[in-house]
Amino acid sequence: MSEAELSDEKVLQELDQLHGELRDQVIVLGHHYQQDDIIRYADVTGDSLALAREALNSTRRYIMFCGVHFMAETADILKRPDQTVILPDLHAGCSMADMANRQHIDQAWATLQEWTKARIIPVTYINSDAKLKAFVGDHDGVICTSSNAEKIIQWAFEHGEKLLFFPDQHLGRNTCYKMGIPLDQMVTYNPTIWNGGLTPEQVAKAKVILWYGYCSVHQGFTLEQIKRVRAERPETTVIVHPECCFDVTQNADVAGSTNFIINYIRQAPAGASFAVGTEINLVNRLARECPDKTIFSLSPYQCLCTTMYRIRPRWLLASYRAIKAGSPINVIRVDEKIKRSALVALERMLAIS
Repeated sequence: MSEAELSDEKVLQELDQLHGELRDQVIVLGHHYQQDDIIRYADVTGDSLALAREALNSTRRYIMFCGVHFMAETADILKRPDQTVILPDLHAGCSMADMANRQHIDQAWATLQEWTKARIIPVTYINSDAKLKAFVGDHDGVICTSSNAEKIIQWAFEHGEKLLFFPDQHLGRNTCYKMGIPLDQMVTYNPTIWNGGLTPEQVAKAKVILWYGYCSVHQGFTLEQIKRVRAERPETTVIVHPECCFDVTQNADVAGSTNFIINYIRQAPAGASFAVGTEINLVNRLARECPDKTIFSLSPYQCLCTTMYRIRPRWLLASYRAIKAGSPINVIRVDEKIKRSALVALERMLAIS
């Protein structure tokens, strides 16, 4: 649907109409990092797991997931058989999730099993492909979010001697260090290097094996930016997401999940000032919601989730049109075998947390 066919203004007008017309059939889920032109149509906003659980509680037939691919997959794993999950743009992926695939994980697992007899518990961040969620389900592992990572990792060490954490090295490192595990007991497995760049001796010494993956948005926040804020605006609280690198989380005043950041800022007293290390759409929305506070991005550059940004109003409209015509497009369908294994890991996480 090109701009020549329909202007941006006409797109929004038709979306307004169809959103109201199909309200009883469609629930629209909007991730916190979405642009405002999408959030305006969201029935529910939240992080990936919270949105998937909202979908499960909905009585509506269609789940319009305005997020990225792994989020829509999670919703499809958790949904009822009579529900259909739609991702308005199938190219809306996640660069971090793409940094770990099933072939690489299988290869790493075989190598680690050969090198150590210690029991390894695999933990995947929810920001991962359904096949990786299935892997941890099949190998007595579990899924985590940025909100429950500490509790999940504690469970993992109660059931094993070592932890394999993928795909986000920073969330794994930051959480484990917070739990008292020193950095010299953590190693990083890089799938682009032979044997992950590790030796049997390094694996034997390590308690935590981190995957070489990261969020391109949160990788953009640096220690130098914190130092600049400290020098120029010493009254400002630096609050960051645990997907940021170790030096950033260690030097920030506060670090926590997306929901933690939102609640912390909302509950702060009037006049408070925050430099926020997370995605720019959320930062700007918080600034508008809390005009009695000073809220700005920690980075002077625009830290935008470009893959999330692929969900444009005109693609949302195309999905609505297809539902109305009785021929939904961009439907997410996780293979049933993968779904069963992934559901084991998801339900285990929910039971723990």
